Amino acid sequence: MLSFIWAIQVISAVLLIGLILIHSPKGDGLAGIGGSAQMFSSQKGAEKNLNKLTTIVAIVFVVCVFLLGFGIVK
Repeated sequence: MLSFIWAIQVISAVLLIGLILIHSPKGDGLAGIGGSAQMFSSQKGAEKNLNKLTTIVAIVFVVCVFLLGFGIVK
């Protein structure tokens, strides 16, 4: 069981890195300080699904970290 949780953690970590890199940038960097950034931007369907998938993978990763970190799974 321990090796299964380790495998899930590694897979979710790699997926999380990939999903975060796929996201489109939201801000304009330092140009956003002056107020030139768009304040109200709607998300498209694909981006909403990407956000949901990223959230799910992040939750799986955090649960695996807690299970392994606190020694719940042996």
